[in-house]
Formats: sequence, C-alpha cells, structure tokens
Amino acid sequence: MKHCVVIGGGVVGLTTAWALLQRGHAVTLVEREAAVAEGASRANGGQLSYRYVSPLADAGVPLKALRWLLDPDGPLRFKPEARWAQWSWLGAFLRHCRGPVNRRMTERLLALGAYSQTAFAELQTQAALGDTLALRTPGKLVVYRHPGTFARVAARVPAGGPEQALTAADCVGLEPALADSQAQLAGGIFTPGEAVADCHAFCATLHARLVQQPRFRGHLSRPVRGFQRDGRGRVIGVQTDDGEIGADAVVLAAGLASRALVAPLGVTLPLYPLKGYSLTAPIGARHRPPEVSVTDFEKKILYARIGADLRVAAMVDLVGEDTGLDPARLASLQRSVRATFPHAADYDRALPWAGLRPATPSGAPIVGASGVPGLWLNVGHGALGFTFSFATARLVADLLSGVEPALPLEGLALT
Repeated sequence: MKHCVVIGGGVVGLTTAWALLQRGHAVTLVEREAAVAEGASRANGGQLSYRYVSPLADAGVPLKALRWLLDPDGPLRFKPEARWAQWSWLGAFLRHCRGPVNRRMTERLLALGAYSQTAFAELQTQAALGDTLALRTPGKLVVYRHPGTFARVAARVPAGGPEQALTAADCVGLEPALADSQAQLAGGIFTPGEAVADCHAFCATLHARLVQQPRFRGHLSRPVRGFQRDGRGRVIGVQTDDGEIGADAVVLAAGLASRALVAPLGVTLPLYPLKGYSLTAPIGARHRPPEVSVTDFEKKILYARIGADLRVAAMVDLVGEDTGLDPARLASLQRSVRATFPHAADYDRALPWAGLRPATPSGAPIVGASGVPGLWLNVGHGALGFTFSFATARLVADLLSGVEPALPLEGLALT
C-alpha cells in the first residue's frame, strides 16, 4: 500500500482518489478551494459523450476559425497575449490540424471513451451513487444546418454502427422540441446510449463517499505551494500553507493550475485554457425542453436537460486565464438559444457561468509519468473531463500499482 497525494478536487482528482482507494492505497486529497468542483467541473455541459470525442484540431478548422472570428455570434473569440504559452500552444494546435492526425487521435479517444463508460458503470455500483446525479441516457443528436456539411458527415457514418444519419424530419420526430426552432435543419446524426448528468452533483456525492473511507483524508481551502523532494530529486510530498504532507506518490490533477505548479520542476505542460460559457435555466410546466441531448454543430452549442434545468453550454474563447462573465458573449448565447429552443426553459432566470477548460493541442489528456520521479499526471482533459475522468483515473491507479494499464498510453503520455 502506498500513500498517495492527489492535488485537485475537480472531477478528475476525485475519480483519481477513488480509483487509488480501490487499488488499496491510502489517499490524501488537497484542494485549494473551500469546496470540491469549483472550477471546470462546476457548471459544464454535463455530457458523458463516449463516442462524440473527435478533437477540435482537424483539417479545415483554421479556415473555419477565421469565419467564426468575423461572426459576432460565432463560437470562437481570440485575444492575443504577449505570452509564449499562448503562441506555442496555437502553433502545436495548428500542427495537429490535419485529417490523418485527427483520425488517429479520434480512434484512441474512442477507445478511451468506451473504457470510461465501463469504468463509470462500475464506480456507480462501488460508490452507491444512487439517483443523486440526474443521470439520463437519452442519446446525443448532433444537428446540422448546412446541407453540404451534413452530406459529408452522413457519408462517413459506418454501416452497422451505433450512429444513425437522420433527415431533418426525422430529427424533429426524434426530438419534437426542434419543431419550435427558427433554424432550417439539413439533418442530424444520432448516437443512442450517450448520457448526461450533473457533474457538480456527481463530484459532491463522490466526495461524500470518499470521506467515509478510512484510508482517505481530504483537505479543502489548502492550496499547494510546491513539492518536497529528496536528495535524488524524487517528489516525496507537497508543501502547503499549513505544512508539508509526505507521500509515496503525488498525482497532479489540478486542471489549468497544474501548469504553474510543475514549472519550477522543469516540466512544461502544453495546456491552455479554452474558456466556455453555460446557462442553467429552470424548466417550468409550460416549457418544452429537448429530452435528447442536442448539439448544434454550426453554432457549437449543446443543450441538455439535467434534472429540472436546461443546461446550455457553448463557446471556445482563447482569452487567457479570464474567468469573468463577458456580457456580450452572454447576450450572444441568449440570442442563439432563444432562436433554437425558444420554449425550452425560462431563459430570463438563467444562471450564467464561465469556466476554463484545460486543453492540450492534440485534444488528448496527459496521463502517466511526469518525468520527475514520484510525480504523476492526470491533466489536460479539455471539454471532456467528465467523460474521460473515469478512464484516466484507472489508468493512473494502474501505473501507481505496478499493473499493466488497461489501455496503451500512446498519444496520452507527456512528450
């Protein structure tokens, strides 16, 4: 049995702590905020999209990005920074914007998603999560407005696979709330079995289960300031404002903050914040929300009913570490959602949120060794932290336990 310190109390850190406990280790979780899931896990899209995992980097994306930047209601905003981190990330991202690279990475992420789906089902039983997560499996419908785009995508749908290419009429038949939309749809791709849940509620519930375990200790409101190292350079613990915490192994799962934490160790993490927005709008008796999880492909907006609310998540803003609520972006999101699902929820009472999704240029999380003995990584999940966390947590737990990981780490390891 090892004593493992996990840095980060978001969905990735919490699932990592649970996986390590299941392997028989003792775990101390250290979180800088006063509660768990206060960062990117707070009000994200709630998607468990195990097959909708294609990286953002793809052929044609740079040209699309230029068009999006010229559209005041477009899904992308860019603010240049005088920082090497932004430009080096963008350069690496552009190098990944090639069809063959995207296809190889998509295959790896599909395997990761399938493993994560299995791992989540097992965690639900292990932790006795019950009905606290607003978990549903309505499937995912990606709708397309442009006939040419839809035709190209539909032509790539494999025969006999779970995905189904639907006409515009079929989309409305599957999701009647689309009949209220002002958009002229060309068609859609439906994937049954895809799920939605309340990520914040999941984190709170899992944390409650963790504190019941005798081999678990949790410290909130305790930021990590650095690492303890022995004479050979091995990480043997962490330094906090309240003292040092020794460990046999440290797992870094602190999202974007991971980048600054490891910099003094000479480790460079290729992470950049992709700022996203969400609205959480209450659903009343008079409303007609979508029951299926719907993604508007061109607008890059997703809609998911989570419990008694409609969660709307959108936008990829490259504006640095700015978590502020931009009124112009919120107004743009409101215009789009009112045109697409005008009767779905009470948008006047919607709660806005913005969060920073720690993304790698390739779109794949970074899992495994950091290059510094004793320090392990589980970072860089981007917009798929909820989806992939169950798989990457197990992979890290396998590595720390001396067990062959269930999946190869090709494409996931730090290079």
